Amino acid sequence: MLKIGLTGGIASGKSVVASRLRELGAVLVDADALAREVVEPGTPGLAKVVEAFSNAVLMPDGGLDRPKLGALVFGNPERLAVLNGIIHPLVRERAGALADGAPKGAVVVQDIPLLVETGQGANFHLVVVVDAPDAVRVQRMVQHRHMTEADARARMASQATREDRLAAADVVLDNSGSKEELRDAVDRLWKFRLAPFAENLARHRLAPRTGGPVLTPANPEWPAQAARLMARLRAAAAQDILALDHVGSTAVPGLAAKDVLDLQLGVVDMAAADRIAPLLADAGFPGWPGINADNPKASHPDPADWPKRLHGNADPGRAVNLHVRAVGSPGWRFALCFRDWLRDDADARADYLVEKCRVAGLHGVDKSTAGYAADKEGWLSGYAAPRMDAWAQRTGWQPPSYA
Repeated sequence: MLKIGLTGGIASGKSVVASRLRELGAVLVDADALAREVVEPGTPGLAKVVEAFSNAVLMPDGGLDRPKLGALVFGNPERLAVLNGIIHPLVRERAGALADGAPKGAVVVQDIPLLVETGQGANFHLVVVVDAPDAVRVQRMVQHRHMTEADARARMASQATREDRLAAADVVLDNSGSKEELRDAVDRLWKFRLAPFAENLARHRLAPRTGGPVLTPANPEWPAQAARLMARLRAAAAQDILALDHVGSTAVPGLAAKDVLDLQLGVVDMAAADRIAPLLADAGFPGWPGINADNPKASHPDPADWPKRLHGNADPGRAVNLHVRAVGSPGWRFALCFRDWLRDDADARADYLVEKCRVAGLHGVDKSTAGYAADKEGWLSGYAAPRMDAWAQRTGWQPPSYA
């Protein structure tokens, strides 16, 4: 199943998005509803709340007096932490059970107001953030919820900042306009990304890639995108992953590149790489079909001697090449050294960009990037490798060490 984490600040319009996703066919798991469910009368959750805050938080009928409890914890970080320590584990357990019960191939959307605050982003294939400027959200709370501006800003201040939410987002839905515009954006997201992602995931199938190499200007968001993906990979196979690194051109600031993130996952050996392959596929990174696992075509001097497993992306919205190599192997070392050499040496970056542009020009009408990659290998082995090795000796470069 495709797991989506949906979040947004108060008055951002998250409920509109959640409702529309459910109409389109998603299985919706509402964290706020579950937070009420786990403290219903007679539940262990309510008993723990009473134990922590006394019978004063109960109404005469035995139910939880939410306004009174809210008054006790609002503005008191210690009391709020105690309450969250009771409620959040129960909500996560119940949400997990509901998600596990969803049909195979379903899109499961977990509506979690505090997703960013609780650090749950790595648990999902995508995090969708509904966003609106702070001034717009304040205006909505004043007009529609009859709050004072001071109260509205206090509520906003108790949540993650807008900047933190945007930093956690794989998808941002702008809700600075009308509800109709927001619903249209949700429809496009469902049609072009979520529905095909879910189908690819169910089939352990790569998202289609067509067309030759297209170089784009360096995107300052590439490192953050890579970091989010690496967090998900680590969560998927933590026991077997020794190293995760952002490599390739998108890891070099200022260097134009194809809009494809190259990630390198380090394992102890190729047996471990094969063992975690199903876990990587479930996380959204199926194996690349049609490539000999021990002799994959790749951009390095001697691919026949450098075994790896190559995975790609099931997400049509973010192209990824995932290179799984043994830590300490020549291929693993080359990818890290090449990246660090380009980061450090402006002349090397300039030379590489000239080569990339030359080869991209030769293969611009191709239906894939295979020819582009193959034609760079001569430059990498004959020109780049000796210069990179000389740089490594001169600077004393060494790859990271992992126990």
